[in-house]
Amino acid sequence: MASSTLVFSKKLKEGIYRGALLINPDVGLEIPFNFEVIYQNRKPKIIIRNADERIVVDEIQLKGDSLFFKMPVFDTEFKCKIMGDSIEGQWINHYRTTKNFISFNAQYNDNRRFLFVPGKTNPMFEGKWEVTFSPGLKDSSKAIGIFKHLEQTDYVTGTFLTETGDYRYLEGMRSGNKLFLSCFDGSHAYLFEAELINDMLEGTFYSGAHYSEKWKGIRNDEYKLRDAEEITYLKNNDEPIDFTFPDLNNKMVSLSDAAFKGKPVIIQLMGTWCPNCLDESRYFSELFSHYHKDGLEIIALAFEKTEDAEKARKQVLRLKERLTIDYTLLVTSRTGKDKAAAIFPFINEVSAFPTAFFLNKQHQVVKIHTGFSGPATGQEYVKYKERTENLINVLIRD
Repeated sequence: MASSTLVFSKKLKEGIYRGALLINPDVGLEIPFNFEVIYQNRKPKIIIRNADERIVVDEIQLKGDSLFFKMPVFDTEFKCKIMGDSIEGQWINHYRTTKNFISFNAQYNDNRRFLFVPGKTNPMFEGKWEVTFSPGLKDSSKAIGIFKHLEQTDYVTGTFLTETGDYRYLEGMRSGNKLFLSCFDGSHAYLFEAELINDMLEGTFYSGAHYSEKWKGIRNDEYKLRDAEEITYLKNNDEPIDFTFPDLNNKMVSLSDAAFKGKPVIIQLMGTWCPNCLDESRYFSELFSHYHKDGLEIIALAFEKTEDAEKARKQVLRLKERLTIDYTLLVTSRTGKDKAAAIFPFINEVSAFPTAFFLNKQHQVVKIHTGFSGPATGQEYVKYKERTENLINVLIRD
């Protein structure tokens, strides 16, 4: 809905709210998050907070006591009723075909995230943890947990780094020897619970109402994941690279087009449903703005969660407009990592979205980077940017 048609509503109060997605109401299990309602030029905006992240929601419709708002970029929305100081309704995730509705409520003038009383200062979770998800199972996976207590308090922020990307901005708190973290960004709806037992964290991770798994962690400042530049690799560097897909104007575009000839190119495998891809797209937009004048080109290949070409085009167009992306965006009308790998038969696999191919001026692959360590990862993000920009300077010069 166009936000330009909206006017000030006394029913949607300005101020802070505590929101919660009720993933198992029978046992009181919820994914909490905080947001603020503000009015600018008599039009409402909802600002969702996850640690340092601020998500501005402006596609809002008010009809009487009904409130509808759509998340920016991601194909999810809320349908609610305003009931005095409370908001009640549902979060609808259009990417899913089952368990895609989660009950939602929010309480006005409540800035708590988790409903615990802060205790004495004891930053017991500060630091780096070697984490195992689904320990002991065949689909077990490794991660690095990075947690920080805010100004030596019980309030905690952090994230998990994995070989396919990070869990972005998590926020929560310590209660006794227990850790609680959550995130809601319109695509991710995450809850992490854990208890510290004999120097080991043991707990459960919930993704929306449809998935949960056990996890454990031990302190380990030296633990490292596999190198993100070695997970996807070339089987045959002699095979020429080319592809043809429509852009957002339905014009067919190929890597072999004259516009890209003799120029270094980054090929980005992404999807608008993917929060790590969103972070990478923001960064690539910065790169393009800085280096395009020196010849750098970036081509994004979008793999949407639909084979409807027009729906996929609209989703990618929405991302372009939200992020003001100026590099080339192509719509593949394909879904999944296997379909992405089929475009590049000379590699071993595509194991994650995003994956980025860095090509020299002859369009030979010089690096493949799996996943993306975004700004929530702190120094990992800084190191990634330094390596990437050093490589781009080499590709432009050579």
